[in-house]
Amino acid sequence: MSDSVHNVHTAEEKLSLVSNIGTSKKKRWGLVITGVIGGSLVALYAVTAPFVAPALRKICLPYVPATTNQVENVLKMIQSRSGPMVDIGSGDGRIVIAAAKQGFQAVGYELNPWLVWYSRYRAWREGVNHKATFYISDLWKVSFSHYTNVVIFGVPQMMPQLEKKLHMELDESARVIACRFPFPHWIPQHVSGEGVDTVWIYDLEAIKKSSGSRSNDQISSETIEKNL
Repeated sequence: MSDSVHNVHTAEEKLSLVSNIGTSKKKRWGLVITGVIGGSLVALYAVTAPFVAPALRKICLPYVPATTNQVENVLKMIQSRSGPMVDIGSGDGRIVIAAAKQGFQAVGYELNPWLVWYSRYRAWREGVNHKATFYISDLWKVSFSHYTNVVIFGVPQMMPQLEKKLHMELDESARVIACRFPFPHWIPQHVSGEGVDTVWIYDLEAIKKSSGSRSNDQISSETIEKNL
């Protein structure tokens, strides 16, 4: 009788031990799965946050890669010029790298750090990292006063504000090349390409002379009105 009772207790203890082991394994796997999911979410946030953040800003500058025709059109408009070139919102760096291959000291400003790091890698891989430089920066916090060649892939919402900024900062020797969308008030000196590949060329000397003439005309009209 005592042997039977002992065997029953032993069996119960074994079942309890097996149950505890199973529960422990489930907990460990639960922690592992939770860790993997949590890590994946953190990694996903780290990758996507720089892309999503600009959309939450007042004026967003989305990443849309330049087409081959756009790159060629931009290069045509700066090929006979000198001085440093800047690409505002440089994306994956293809415009900057192409300009560097043409001998320009080229700089790209981009808010997305992942794109900047990728651009730096591409410049190194293609052997122009000594001429192509990329910065993680908000374009509204950068002065473009020392650049003579400026490229911008903008969106309609930002063009009026950027037009004012560049008008104040750039020297008369500068040339601005707008891709996809023109500036609202400036009159381009040349237009090249068609559709999404269109580029508008603005020479600041002509732009500032034109704006100066308009200002003088406005002052003259105001003077006439006062005299009347």
